[in-house]
Amino acid sequence: MTSTITYPADFPEPTLISVNGVQLEVFEAGQQNIGKPIVLCHGWPEHAFSWRYQIPVLVAAGYHIIVPNQRGYGNSSHPSNVTDYDIEHLTGDLVELLDYYGYEDATFVGHDWGAMVVWWLTLLHPKRVSKIINLSVPYQERWEKPWIELMEAMFGKDFYFVHFNRQPGVADTILEENASQFLRNMYRKNVPLKKQQPGMAMINLAISETPFGEPIMSDNELAVFVSAFETSGFTSSINWYRNLDRNWHLLAKVNPIIQQPALMIYGKRDTVAKSEKLVDFVPNVEVVNLDCGHWIQQEMPEETNQTILKWLKLQNQS
Repeated sequence: MTSTITYPADFPEPTLISVNGVQLEVFEAGQQNIGKPIVLCHGWPEHAFSWRYQIPVLVAAGYHIIVPNQRGYGNSSHPSNVTDYDIEHLTGDLVELLDYYGYEDATFVGHDWGAMVVWWLTLLHPKRVSKIINLSVPYQERWEKPWIELMEAMFGKDFYFVHFNRQPGVADTILEENASQFLRNMYRKNVPLKKQQPGMAMINLAISETPFGEPIMSDNELAVFVSAFETSGFTSSINWYRNLDRNWHLLAKVNPIIQQPALMIYGKRDTVAKSEKLVDFVPNVEVVNLDCGHWIQQEMPEETNQTILKWLKLQNQS
């Protein structure tokens, strides 16, 4: 695929790296800090560029930063099979990325879907994760029924997780036809709670010509995300959602308790539910709440950076 994505001059140059049967577009910084790796994992509908505020700060603090566009995003590979986006494939990509750089383990940082991948990476490959920092999405316990099946019973067929699975191709087409408007309306802060609607109402709101809240980025920054999704389309990233019940089965025999030190950062205004059982599954977790919405590291970059650096410093002293 030929890139149509233009990155700012101060953002790291991408490299295509072959891992696990695909190519990942990877942005690397702080090569002089070999031996202190941090891998930053984006969410949906995002891109490695969502970590632009964290990369230089973490490099200055002495870390080797590795930021992949995960499979299905940007100029990374976009396999056609839906099951190629299950948790075994997504975590396998990250394990082989560590192998590529010669690391036994690393600190993994995830936001949104990236957080889910980091939690499950730690369950499936515990020796490859030294520390965890996750934003917005807490550890998801394995409920008694597959996730999509239970969400459908709880929230109905129009809840977007369910809609993505039960009506494949519908949301993909809507979003691809309205990529710029969708992303412009999604990346906003201080959205009134009554306007933060779940389900397909969320997508309808996102493509509305009357967005709510304040933009979290400039037009030039937004252009990176828009061009990325105009290049990749949305199907490959939505296929992550279409593997949730498959992931439920794949995780059936895994020890659900995470022992690694973990930092969980919530946005107080985020509509993602906070976990009441987080410490039961992640006993060595510290929880921090920032006064922002869902796009934590982009809405409050300085506060996010200081929270991460403070926690890492304490972990390195212990």
